[in-house]
Amino acid sequence: MEASVLEGFLFVLEPLHFLFLFIGVAGGIVVGALPGLTGSVGIILLLPFLFYVDPATAMVMLCGMFCGAIYGGSISAILISTPGTPSAAATLLDGYPMSRQGKAGQAIGIATIASTTGGIISTFCLIFIAPELAHFALKFGPDEYFALMVFGLTIIGSVSGKSLIKGLISGCFGLMIALVGLDPMTGNPRYSFGIPNLMIGFSLLPVLIGLFAVSQVFVQIEEQAKGITLPKQQISNFFPGLRQLLRLFKVIIPSSLLGTAIGVIPGTGGAIASFMAYNEARRFSKDPDSFGKGNPAGVAAPEAANNGTTGGAMVPLLTLGIPGDVVTAVMLGALLLIGVQPGPLLFKESPHIISAVFAGLLMANVLILVLGALSVRLFPLVLRIPPAILFPLILGLCFIGSFSLANSAYNMFIALVFGVIGYIMNKSGFPAAPVILGVILGPIAEDNLGRALMSAYGDWSCLVRSPISLFFYGIALASIVYSLKRKPGQHAHPHKATE
Repeated sequence: MEASVLEGFLFVLEPLHFLFLFIGVAGGIVVGALPGLTGSVGIILLLPFLFYVDPATAMVMLCGMFCGAIYGGSISAILISTPGTPSAAATLLDGYPMSRQGKAGQAIGIATIASTTGGIISTFCLIFIAPELAHFALKFGPDEYFALMVFGLTIIGSVSGKSLIKGLISGCFGLMIALVGLDPMTGNPRYSFGIPNLMIGFSLLPVLIGLFAVSQVFVQIEEQAKGITLPKQQISNFFPGLRQLLRLFKVIIPSSLLGTAIGVIPGTGGAIASFMAYNEARRFSKDPDSFGKGNPAGVAAPEAANNGTTGGAMVPLLTLGIPGDVVTAVMLGALLLIGVQPGPLLFKESPHIISAVFAGLLMANVLILVLGALSVRLFPLVLRIPPAILFPLILGLCFIGSFSLANSAYNMFIALVFGVIGYIMNKSGFPAAPVILGVILGPIAEDNLGRALMSAYGDWSCLVRSPISLFFYGIALASIVYSLKRKPGQHAHPHKATE
């Protein structure tokens, strides 16, 4: 194994191959930072170039795009409260408050370190324990997936802010949004009211962009009218001190391992992993109330987790030919187009491709650290653009990103509608994060619940037969108890909550 990885490094470090890796990483960061242009779009844009290179070089380039796009989503999330990718939605919960405090540079620096660490740890897991991880992933059936989603929904308690009740209302609203469209089991329309566009439901990205980005522009315009301005950004101290870094690594390492484990399970992805890591970081924090107000650990945990999914998602892709998330699904299509057939035989028939993937993932994460360190002084300068230019620019990017998802003006309208809804929720004290959790987890939970009941001929006891399912139900119950125990104490001083 060590020899194959070394051969992979020698391959990647060749000038031409390294250039392709660099283009993949840099392009991925740009694509990830632009709202609506996810890693899957970046891989699609690379397809015309992949036919002119050998499969190993193509894999290196794809790995660079994959890792770069996941990291790039954090940049726009921190600077303008616009998650470039769904996996960056949890990052903005503390990243944007840090930006509002004049610490945008520091937030991006922490995100860069956490992303690099998470990616490297997940790659080492891929190298050494890929077969075992793939075997673990195969144990997940519909009932285990449903239990995992139930646990995921309990995270709502951690992202509810000051009011658990308002958080639960927001979460239920997100689940209601997820119900719009065609029933996954019967194909019957639900809550479409005879409108054809509503039969396809609401896509995640326009909802995400509207709730967080468009609504935030409305809030910023209101604050500008009141004379409230952002503090000057501190872009000199972008990397944390040694003491703070050691504290953050206590969060980064377990979050990276959690992200890797979640990434291995097909159908999950970085968004679920980042919210789960955020929840656990807050749960074990000595100061959980500081989360959502600019806590650096609230940036480090989700970034380590969503980048940890990169190596994890490659496990079922390479060993079984099963994509772990949307990006790896597109990557699977790209691999088939260039003549690479993922699966167990790939390790025996094309070991040079596997070694190139291992080395490419490691070097891609190193490049993220280098490019992030070199560019971190430039990113916060975006916030120095005059509001009269910045706000229309953000709105333009939001609507272009929404339109590009399916070349549909309908998605632009959805982004605008949810922007207004997000603004109203912001002014009323309702958190937006639980809505996104409901939209992400609701369809997965519903689909797997239906599949589990169909396979068991309607016997509901199938949901509690598996030890894995019982484990997730147990930690879900513990999470609920923790949230109920913690939340009441936050309302001891109602006047402070009002302030």
